[in-house]
This record gives sequence, C-alpha cells and structure tokens, in this order.
Amino acid sequence: MPDHPTVVVVGAGPAGLAAALAAADHGAEVTVVDLGALPGGQYLRQPAVAGLPPARHGAAAVRLLHRTRDHPRIVFLLGHQVWQVTAEPGSGPGRPVLTLRLEGPAGPVTLRPAALVLAPGGHDRVVPFPGWDLPGVVTAGAAQALAKGQGVLVGRRVLVAGTGPFLLTVADGLAAAGAEVAGVVEASRLHRWAGQLGAIASAPGKLGEAFRYLGNLRRRRIPIWSGEAVTQVEPDGDGLRATLRRVDAGWRPGPVTRTVTVDALCVGHGFTPSVELAVAVGCAVRTDPADGSLVVDVDESQASTVPGVFVAGEATGVGGADLARHEGTLAGLAALHRTGRLDTAAFHRAAVGLRRRIASQRRFATAMHRVYPVPDGWTHWLRPETVLCRCEEVTVGRTRSDIVAYGIDDLRALKLVTRIGMGRCQGRMCGRAAACLLGQVSGRAQPLATFANRQLVMPVPLRTVAEEGTPQ
Repeated sequence: MPDHPTVVVVGAGPAGLAAALAAADHGAEVTVVDLGALPGGQYLRQPAVAGLPPARHGAAAVRLLHRTRDHPRIVFLLGHQVWQVTAEPGSGPGRPVLTLRLEGPAGPVTLRPAALVLAPGGHDRVVPFPGWDLPGVVTAGAAQALAKGQGVLVGRRVLVAGTGPFLLTVADGLAAAGAEVAGVVEASRLHRWAGQLGAIASAPGKLGEAFRYLGNLRRRRIPIWSGEAVTQVEPDGDGLRATLRRVDAGWRPGPVTRTVTVDALCVGHGFTPSVELAVAVGCAVRTDPADGSLVVDVDESQASTVPGVFVAGEATGVGGADLARHEGTLAGLAALHRTGRLDTAAFHRAAVGLRRRIASQRRFATAMHRVYPVPDGWTHWLRPETVLCRCEEVTVGRTRSDIVAYGIDDLRALKLVTRIGMGRCQGRMCGRAAACLLGQVSGRAQPLATFANRQLVMPVPLRTVAEEGTPQ
C-alpha cells in the first residue's frame, strides 16, 4: 500500500469502483475501503462461498468489477470499517488535512489522503408494522445478500412486500435460487408509470430491465398484488401469517384482501442514503425533494462543501446503479483534478458527457420516486404495542404517550427521553419512522440530520478509539 494514497474511496459498490478506476487510470494511487469481504457492494455482490455461480450483471458492471480488481494502482482494504473522518486546518486556505480512522482485521488504521471520495451507498428503508420484529421478517436487501453471497435462502416459501422496483429484482433472484415466492406485494399502483413517459425515454434501458423481471415472474406464475400492503404479521406454527390490505394513494389501510402463510417475509420501502460519514466530516446536507431523504449537498462535479471531499452514489440521492456509476466516474476525475494531477481542460472535456448522462439518470430517478412514494398513511396500521425502535424495544404507544406527556417537539429530546436511536443501528432503521411519528403528534416537521450526526460513525471497540492506527 502506498504511504500517502492520492485518493481514498470509501465504498466498493458501483460508485466507489467507478471513482477508483477513473482516478487510477489517470495515474493516481488509490485506496478503496469497504467493510465487505469482496468488492462490489450490494449491487455487484459476489459469492463468498466456493462453488456458487457468479451473480449475473450487465457487461459494463462486470467490466468495471474486473478492471478495478486487477488494476495495479488500486489497493483494496476489505473488511475495514471507517468509524471517524475529520477535516482539520491545513497548510493553506481550502486545503484541510483529511484523516480517516478505520477498524480492520489487523487492528486500527489511519489514512490521510490528498482527496476523498465518499460512496457509502444506502440501506433498506422499512416502515414499521405489527410483527415486523418477528423472526423471519427480513429486509429485501438482506434476503438478496444471503442468496447472492452465501447461497442461503431466508425461507423455502417467501413473500416479498413493500414498494419500489427493487422488489422485482429480489423476487426474481430468490425464485432463481430455488425459493417458492408466494407473491410480490406492491403498495403503489404501477399504472402511474403512464404519466412518466418522458423520464422513461431518457433511460430506455430501465424499461427493458423492468420487462425482463416482469417476464421472469410471469413465467414462474408469481403474482404481483398492486395497491396492497402487508399491515400485520403473526406467528403461524413454524412460519408466519401475513395479512394484506388494500391501501389508498396515501397508504391508509382498507379491507383485508388476503392472508398468506410463508416461512419468511422480505420487506423493503426503498432505500435510505448513508450520509453519516459526510456529516461527520462537515459536509452540508439537504432534504431531497424527490423522496424526502437526507442527502449530501454536492455541486455539478460531485464536490461537497468540504474542500477535497467528493460524494457519489446513493448518498447524493437514491437513483440506482447506473446513476451511481456515472457520478462515481465524475467524482474520481474531480478528485484527481483537485490534486492537480488532471488539467482543467481535460477534466472539463470528460465532465460534459458525464453530466449529461447523470442528468438523464436523475430525471428517471425522480420519476421513480413519484411512482413509488412512501406517504405517511402507514402510521394508521400501527398499534400501541407495535415496536418502533427494535434495538431499544421502544413501542409506538410509549413514544406517543411520552411526546404528549413531556411536550416533546424535536428528535433530540425524543431520543433522550425514550432512547430511540441509541441502539446498535443508531437510528438507521427507526430514525425516519420516529421523525414521521413525532411530526404527526407534535405538529412540527422534524429534520432528519439529528440521527446522522455522530462523532463515532459506527460502534467500535473502546481500544480502537484510544489507539491511533498505523499511518498508511
């Protein structure tokens, strides 16, 4: 590993790999940090068990994965978790000293790059419902990761539910891996795509991808129940019984449409961008008008408000692998331009086409969020005993009563009183749901940055905090 990498990239998904490749192809020494055992992230996840067939991806994705893995100027620090990022005053204005502290298999590591690209991706968003904390209820992303990476099915008979095109991908993948998929429960109405023809035309490949998944599900006789939602799950012998209700456009529940008995329920309501590292280093964030997520504010070159820090992929707004790849390439080139290793004319020539493709993919992403919104009507299917924060076992009833009893009107106070967001996930799973519930009861909209602002981004052993890692 080089003593002073020109560029450090955090995240080995499509955005991170594209950033690393762009910088390395122009002569930079690049270090890629990722918690996974293999590069690829969730989208390009590779089998971690010998004998499993490789996951199927498009030619561009496969080429990206192979080129980065074999590149002589790219070093991977896999199995490493970045738990702190700081930007301290440097030798001149606008030249902060960037420091990353990592925990890895051999102990702590410290990195001080000339430029930093953050491509941390996102994680499954799930809205609570009665029974969502039962064994056998898993996120759609977890079910996919187990099947692709370990060859393990979460159940023999599964139900995939929530909203968003990712449900089709997961259902198709689980069926191909040998699971009996009882159905796909989509809370939104797919006919909404009829009003987004312009966005579809800007990304024609997405339409073909959707038809491929739909065709696979039809051939396997897997039904898609549109305009319905799983509003309750109960134990049923060794399995689960999911209750489905018709929901209106605001997701207020109507009559029961069916009950489905399964071994596992795979649920997902879109994705939540991972912005914690960017917030920790001081990057400005904003609310994405497309889906209400907290995202990092970047300029047309993927530069954040912290000099030398660039952000790409889902952390700037959920939009899929193609958008992430283009943003990553632009961020890698911009990081290199920042260090003076890529002249301005060459950077601008490359950036023109990338920005055009990013704008096109972003239009499609905006349309996708219009078709698959997550309105607040889901709170109507909650019960007082429904668990809101699974780490600390805080229920909806207790949360509502404490808000009223103590006059709570901000998330920080709710966190202190109820311990919501103080568990291992640090609010990643429950934070947005808690903000929604607090906003409804208090009548005051809640900023999502409260749960994203952490000095220690991830839980690590106390010895790691006390020790300075070996400089790299």
